[in-house]
Amino acid sequence: MAEDVPVKKSFIQEFMDFLQKFSVIGLAIAFVIGQAASKLISSFVNDIITPFIGLLTPNVGDLNKAGFTVNNSTFSYGDLISNTINFLIIALIIFLAYKQLSKFGLMKDPVKG
Repeated sequence: MAEDVPVKKSFIQEFMDFLQKFSVIGLAIAFVIGQAASKLISSFVNDIITPFIGLLTPNVGDLNKAGFTVNNSTFSYGDLISNTINFLIIALIIFLAYKQLSKFGLMKDPVKG
C-alpha cells in the first residue's frame, strides 16, 4: 500500500497559502480602512463635538483642556472625555457595520454558530 507523500512546496507557495488561509490581505485592508475611519472620527470629535460641549459648559471653552489643579498637580479630565466619546462612536460604527454584514450573510455570527 502506497503512502501519500506530502508534496514539497516552495517558500513562495507556502507564503501564498498562508495569506489565503488566514485572509491576511483582507485583514490588512480592514486595518488600513479602520485607521482612516479612526482619524476621521477623531477629527469629528475634536473639531465638532468637543468645542460644542465646551460651549455648553461654563468657564471651560475647550473641553480637551478642562481640568482642575490641586496644589501643583493638574488633573486634565477633558481629554479623557473626548477620547471616551471617540471610542463610543467608533464602537457604535463597528456594531452597525457588523449588524449589516450579518444581515446580508457576509459575516458568520459567532453566537449562533
